[in-house]
Amino acid sequence: MTQRTHRHWTGLLLASCLVCGPLAAAELEVRLTPANKTLKDNVEAHIGPLGERDAVALRRFARHAEREARKALQALGHYRARIRSEVRGEGDKARLRLSIETGEPVRLRRVEVRIDGEASALAAFRLPSSARLKPGAVLDHGAYDDAKRLIANQALRYGFFDGRFVEHSLTVDPAEGVADIRLIYASGARYRLGAVQFEGDTPFDDDLLQRMVPFGRDIPYDSDRIAELNQALLSSNYFSDVRIDASPEQAEDRRIPLRVALQARKPRTLGVGLGFSTDVGPRLRGSWTRHWRGEGGHRLGADFEFSAPRQNLSTWYEIPLDPPLSDSLRFTTGYQQEDLVDTESRRLTLGSQWQSLLASDWLRVVSLRWEQENYRVGEDEGNSSLLLPGIGFSRTVSDSKVDPSRGWRLQADLAGAQRTLLSDADLLHVNLQARGLTTFAGGHRLLGRLQLGGIATNDFSAVPPSLRFFAGGDQSVRGYDYQTLSPRDDADNRIGGRYLAVASVEYQYPLAERWRLASFVDHGNAFDGLSDPLKTGVGIGLRWISPAGPIRLDLAHALDSDEGSGFRIHFSMGPEL
Repeated sequence: MTQRTHRHWTGLLLASCLVCGPLAAAELEVRLTPANKTLKDNVEAHIGPLGERDAVALRRFARHAEREARKALQALGHYRARIRSEVRGEGDKARLRLSIETGEPVRLRRVEVRIDGEASALAAFRLPSSARLKPGAVLDHGAYDDAKRLIANQALRYGFFDGRFVEHSLTVDPAEGVADIRLIYASGARYRLGAVQFEGDTPFDDDLLQRMVPFGRDIPYDSDRIAELNQALLSSNYFSDVRIDASPEQAEDRRIPLRVALQARKPRTLGVGLGFSTDVGPRLRGSWTRHWRGEGGHRLGADFEFSAPRQNLSTWYEIPLDPPLSDSLRFTTGYQQEDLVDTESRRLTLGSQWQSLLASDWLRVVSLRWEQENYRVGEDEGNSSLLLPGIGFSRTVSDSKVDPSRGWRLQADLAGAQRTLLSDADLLHVNLQARGLTTFAGGHRLLGRLQLGGIATNDFSAVPPSLRFFAGGDQSVRGYDYQTLSPRDDADNRIGGRYLAVASVEYQYPLAERWRLASFVDHGNAFDGLSDPLKTGVGIGLRWISPAGPIRLDLAHALDSDEGSGFRIHFSMGPEL
């Protein structure tokens, strides 16, 4: 072949490719009589894409497509279907049509699902209860497989490692149009959780580690207990890696030992960050934490915050108690300086608090703190020294810590002081808070909050501003600036109130996966008497659900013109409960 001839054939081939181009994907057309979308989807899924087949290739493929369609129909109980295939069109524009007469389906006649052995007495071990397994239901092979899978998975979860199906049969009589199911599972004896053994390079003594185990020894096996142990160890903030080996093959007398490999985290962390809120403006925050000190797992740290109106520095030392993940004894020191609205304050605090989780899941905090505060409120100046014993209870119930869809939180704090006990005033301070969240169909959400507070004292002028009540701001009555709602003195200075009442209702409309539009009404005030008026703010906002929690941007309007006019922007972040 000459060079000229070679170029000629190459040109023809290239021209042919450009004219013809790639073959178009062949089409599958499934027609069912009577129409049934579920069956149609299953047939199409079994056959799959036809690829770039022309009419000739589709005719060769048709018999295979009929077989796959029959399998798809039988899987959903249609054993007596009539299937006819034909290829319509020619060349690369052909399509495969399946015309299917489904016929009468096979229905379940007898269904026996039984658990024998120790698992039959365990209330948590559920029998399959799908409506697809009831006599008279159309046969669904998937329901039969799901039932077997449910039983086997529960056996693994609850420790019936010797269990087996002594009978598992699905008998089909297409001619009669009936099917029978028998699933008989013999569970055998339940295994138990044995001793927990800790391994790895950690500085902690075994007594502390054993106190972190959230269950007793020799309890019945449950894989959720192992997950709880893993979560408990990680949440302690002592470890960077936790690995638990609980293999049934290592069991002795059906007791499975737990071997836990631990890797201690770095003992110290330092964090510094910039933030902003419309209450205090730009702020610099930081913390230094030593996550463990010594084999007893003691902790210590320091925190600071600097903004234009507020600066504070605090330190703490914490001793884990029993159980160490929820109970602790903490000693604190702190210094705070504030210049807010008509109030200036410098406060030194020394204190301790005992935190414990009660059997009712309420968190109790018993505290004792001494406060020395120099302050100016309006035109009055004072110097207060108080020894404040206190007690607080709180509980949060929700389906997520970061972005719950429903739940509630209650908190109650009580503190007091008496002149005969190193204090300059007799007082009783109460603060109550409640929050609730529910979600309706379509992602519509309703959030409510309520805060009530009160001070009982024989000399209110001796109560420092840190214990008085103020309202207004991002977390109070929006539409009003931070702590601007308060009783006033003769010079019109805000001096704080004896009582506080704030309520809020917020509706959130879903815009996208992580975005919500909000509308709200806030109502409340800080006041000295029940006849004092309450203030109202209304507005709209935008919510973005970040990995760290909701970030809120609100545009609010104060309805009481004597407290200001126009709109205010509020920016904040943090959990909604």
